[in-house]
Amino acid sequence: MVIEGGPGTWKSVMAVNLLVNLINEGLTALYVSKNSAPRNVYASKLKGTMKKTQIDNLFKGSGSFYESEKNEFDVLIIDEAHRLNEKSGLFSNLGENQIKEVIHSSKFTLFFIDENQKVTLKDIGSIDLIKKYANELNAEFAQGKLSSQFRCDGSDAYIAWLDDVLQIRKTANANNRGVDYDFRVYDDPNDMLREIEELNKKNNKARMLAGYCWEWPKNGRSNTLHKDIQIPEHHFQISWNLSDSIWAIEQDSVSEAGCIHTSQGLEFDYVGVIIGPDLLYQDNQVKTDYTKRAKTDQSLKGIKTMAKEDPAKAQALADQIIRNTYRTLMTRGQKGCFIFCTDPELNGYFRERLNRSVVYQDLSPRQGEVAAEERREY
Repeated sequence: MVIEGGPGTWKSVMAVNLLVNLINEGLTALYVSKNSAPRNVYASKLKGTMKKTQIDNLFKGSGSFYESEKNEFDVLIIDEAHRLNEKSGLFSNLGENQIKEVIHSSKFTLFFIDENQKVTLKDIGSIDLIKKYANELNAEFAQGKLSSQFRCDGSDAYIAWLDDVLQIRKTANANNRGVDYDFRVYDDPNDMLREIEELNKKNNKARMLAGYCWEWPKNGRSNTLHKDIQIPEHHFQISWNLSDSIWAIEQDSVSEAGCIHTSQGLEFDYVGVIIGPDLLYQDNQVKTDYTKRAKTDQSLKGIKTMAKEDPAKAQALADQIIRNTYRTLMTRGQKGCFIFCTDPELNGYFRERLNRSVVYQDLSPRQGEVAAEERREY
């Protein structure tokens, strides 16, 4: 079964609650995701009096099933199914196809998916491909959709507005970003960090995020004095998250920045997003530049080789991934999203779109009545 749902439709919440309920029914069920960050956070939250290994064994990576027996499990719950890869293993040389493998391994496989959140060249998860392997393995296929919005202050308007602003797709929400969602554009990243730190004091649910445009070296990753992200013109510096496992819920990690790989599948109350030089504004267009991505980021691994063979295809794929990445980062906040762009022109563009939306929303009831009356007269 495939369940579609955009950001904030509580796919992961449903997935974890299903896991608990299925286990209580005596079924052998696992939560599966490509990204380790949500697995580690959910496992940490569920640990109480149970042994660590008992909980950890319920959360598996998507590359764990290439040697599994047919119908070895009762239920596999695949979260972030759009992130599934073809091959498994450290060198991507194991198994045949992760979608096929999880269907083969379980009597019932449930996929939660948002095809607009593919953020690497290896991400192959799609509804069409799931259907293909379901048919190949003689599995019954069903499909559903989550439409209620629980993040972004319960507003689909913000997500539609963001799609329009990022020029992912034209929507009817060119100016309407929702009434209550707190979206801000900062000219100084230091101010944005201070606000995130202040908001985090309430309940430890505010975090800094950044596009993967700064190197993330293995050496010194646990050194708090090493600042990976540096923006000299603003005297700003911050480290990438020091803990890969539970950075999202560690009390002291508010002054570190997470990337797409450590935040996708998770949610916070507020996020401060540093938009790097891979996204820019030129000639009245939002554009992308994949050459500005850090070498340590594996999301676009192989894009240069592809560009030599088919430049147009490489540019189109990289463009989609970069826009999807920022869309995903900018929808992690349940109550608000703050941004700072390293490209001043892009910062100005976001501010203009924000101001346009504020003017659009600030019509008083009386002004709205007058406008409606004018339309009727016209």
